[in-house]
Amino acid sequence: MSSTGNSTAVAETLAWLDRAVIGLNLCPFARAVRVKAQIRCVVSEARDPEALLGTLCDEIRLLLATDVAQCETTLLVHPQVLTDFGDYNDFLDVAEAALDSMGCAGVLQLASFHPDYQFAGTDADDVTNATNRSPYPTLHLLREASIDRAVAAFPDAAEIYEVNLRTMESLGSAGWQELREQCRRDAAGPPTGAGTAG
Repeated sequence: MSSTGNSTAVAETLAWLDRAVIGLNLCPFARAVRVKAQIRCVVSEARDPEALLGTLCDEIRLLLATDVAQCETTLLVHPQVLTDFGDYNDFLDVAEAALDSMGCAGVLQLASFHPDYQFAGTDADDVTNATNRSPYPTLHLLREASIDRAVAAFPDAAEIYEVNLRTMESLGSAGWQELREQCRRDAAGPPTGAGTAG
């Protein structure tokens, strides 16, 4: 585990990773990577999309240059920019273009998380949106090879989305809010599992 940047944002993001992503089993592949300390969590202080794009490109280069045993995936948290979900959603096209221009097609993939994440065709208050709601706007860089291995290990990977929807519906809005509050309380203490800045 490598973490760098705003310690509160790192702590809250890791608490969300532990309690929501892993705790609710929203991503069955996340636990092993977390246990093996192969997640890099970086907080960008960028205040405009151009600066964030530069940081993203730096993180892409770093992940490509790092052995998978050291770092399998990167969470790029950016609390100061793209706080509006519409702006964030528009930026995803720019981020994907950057991946393509850097020759990452088939090598790296981008996943998206935001406090106000909203799937097309849902209401803003639909609890199923919470499957992609993180404490802060976050860009998640994943290795395609790692995804392929994970999918091979979970033959029912295609069903994860449907299972997640049922999980969130069972939890309900009140349960989700309580989980979010617990993440904040966790973050007020020492960051669980965070290592030295990298």
